[in-house]
Amino acid sequence: MTENRRKTGRVAKQRRPASRTANGFLHALLALLIVLLGIAATITFIKLKKPPERAEKDVQAPLVKVEQLRVSDIPMVVRGYGVVNPKVEVDIVPEVAGRVVSIHPEFKVGGLIRANDRILQIDPRDHESAVRQAAAGVEDAKVKLDTEQAEADVARKEWSDLHPGVEPTSPLVLREPQIRKARAALESAEAQLATAKLRLERTSLSLPFDALIISEKVDLGQYVVTGQSLAKAYGTGAVEIEVPLEDDELAWFDVFENSIFSDGNRGAAKTTPAEVRANFAGAEHTWQGRVVRTTGQVDRTSRMVFIVVEVSNPLRVSDGRPPLLPGVFAEVLIEGKTLSGAVAVPRDAIREGNQVWLVNGNRLYIRPLDIVRVDKDFAYVISGVQDEALVVTSSLDTVVDGMEVRLQSETATGAGQAGQDTPEPNGREEIK
Repeated sequence: MTENRRKTGRVAKQRRPASRTANGFLHALLALLIVLLGIAATITFIKLKKPPERAEKDVQAPLVKVEQLRVSDIPMVVRGYGVVNPKVEVDIVPEVAGRVVSIHPEFKVGGLIRANDRILQIDPRDHESAVRQAAAGVEDAKVKLDTEQAEADVARKEWSDLHPGVEPTSPLVLREPQIRKARAALESAEAQLATAKLRLERTSLSLPFDALIISEKVDLGQYVVTGQSLAKAYGTGAVEIEVPLEDDELAWFDVFENSIFSDGNRGAAKTTPAEVRANFAGAEHTWQGRVVRTTGQVDRTSRMVFIVVEVSNPLRVSDGRPPLLPGVFAEVLIEGKTLSGAVAVPRDAIREGNQVWLVNGNRLYIRPLDIVRVDKDFAYVISGVQDEALVVTSSLDTVVDGMEVRLQSETATGAGQAGQDTPEPNGREEIK
């Protein structure tokens, strides 16, 4: 019995590994089946899923800002800048030496002294004595001349008595050399008297024009010498402004006709009006001036041409306007020639040097321009733009000729929106 049990146990041990192998195979097959079913289900769901409906997006045309252009006769204004300088500026220098005995009460910085008023007086006593001495010399010379003339008359009478009807053979007989010498001595004495009087006059210093004192360095009682600078002053009659301009700007006003370059006659030269503006005393003020000349040369460094604008009576105060003082930085607007049939295009509307974007209806067109002049605000053209054309002043990232746009401006409310109903121009030649 024991023998049989051992055999039965051995058989059972041999059957257990076969059973485990079959179970593992079944599990793997089942897992593979599940995976295949999952893949099949996924494919089925994907095929049965409906694609999302595509919604058409409404893309609006870009919004642009436009301005309406007008064809008209436009007067050109040449703009420049410069510093105000006095037209006449002098050093007050004595021509004689002496002690200062009196000074004008306005002889101080900022003081105004009228024309021919005595600015200061140098002690005249020495020069008065010189005048009296020179006057005495004149009288002495006159006496000598009278004496020589009287002696000549006596000599002529004696010669006539001794040699009737015969002229003297020598001028010494009638004392002609002595008379000439006496007459020359008189003229010399008179010249010395005139010099003494002139030196006496020069003890009183004055100027032939109204002057504003800008510096002074002399006091009462100070001894001054000939040639010593006592003060600086400038004339109040006019000031000048040197304005540098590009040479092509000279074509827009008659600058050379305003000077002696025209015919050599400064009196017959023309003048071009100019307006001077300056921010001074808390506000902007204007003065009327005129272009009087050029400096006669081109700056070697900047290649600019300097024109000179003159303003008369700059210190006159009227209607709250302050005086135009030297040293003020001013803007000068020169009235130039008139450009006929031109259009002023805003500088913001110029693209790539000489192009603009014009709008007709609701379409944008790129057009070149014939620009004849440019200033800080506008470009002036004489062709390429029709009257009442709409020009785009705003920026766009991408521009295509003929693209659709929407308008945004006060002009668009009227002519612009009305133009949206206008059909596209044939060949796009209606917009020039």
